[in-house]
Amino acid sequence: MFAADSESPRRVALVIQYLGTHFYGWQRQPNHPSVQQTIEEAIAKICGKSTVLHSAGRTDTGVHAAAQVAHFDTTSMIPPHRWAKVLNAHLPEDILICGSTEVASDWHARFSATWRRYRYTIYTAAIPNLFVKQFSWHYYLDHLDEQLIHQALQPMLGKQDMAAFQRAGSSRPHSRLEVQEALCWRDGDFVHVEVQASGFLYGMIRLLLGQLVEVGRSRLTVSDFTNRWQQKRRIEVKYAAPPQGLCLLAIGYADNPFAEFAKFDRPV
Repeated sequence: MFAADSESPRRVALVIQYLGTHFYGWQRQPNHPSVQQTIEEAIAKICGKSTVLHSAGRTDTGVHAAAQVAHFDTTSMIPPHRWAKVLNAHLPEDILICGSTEVASDWHARFSATWRRYRYTIYTAAIPNLFVKQFSWHYYLDHLDEQLIHQALQPMLGKQDMAAFQRAGSSRPHSRLEVQEALCWRDGDFVHVEVQASGFLYGMIRLLLGQLVEVGRSRLTVSDFTNRWQQKRRIEVKYAAPPQGLCLLAIGYADNPFAEFAKFDRPV
């Protein structure tokens, strides 16, 4: 299926949901399936030419997204608002384009974003639940005190250096960011942590959760946790939470082209 071309390119933005279970993250990989590659190949099949899809953030292997945002440039005559429906006809069931729209030529999914929001979900019941397994970390060894975790998150608000929660291999020039909101609450057997920030470091949320669970089970005091990240003691941050509990929940823009998708919830 090749769509007819127009003379001038348009920039089309997409809001995307995906289950990360069977993908090696967002970013294109040389020998493994990725979300970016899958959507780019669908666009190429429709247009007859390759294109690059630019995202607001790169999720790791196994991580989900409730409202990822990306954009691409095209000379196709397909109306921008129709791209969601057209693409969904060429995508697997674990990727869904929720909406599409035309944006200005200088708008960028990543650089125009003002914040990103992630949620991590922990399932604490002793008995496993198959229906939430791919969306949560099943942790039941100790009781988790969600109030202690919430307390530990509060000193992180504001402009901070989060070098203690950055995995090796990052190309980011610095580890500073602004944390705008950080919450932890319990809903029955589920403990949720949400963090909204101007940006996130490579592997940050999963490393952070590994530490917060230690706080919640009273193996690490709130004070020691705070001193650890404030003093950038990366060597003491040894364990990352598993990927399936993490979801990119929303992306924020000063002039949001997807106001109706300002925040998507997730099933657990």
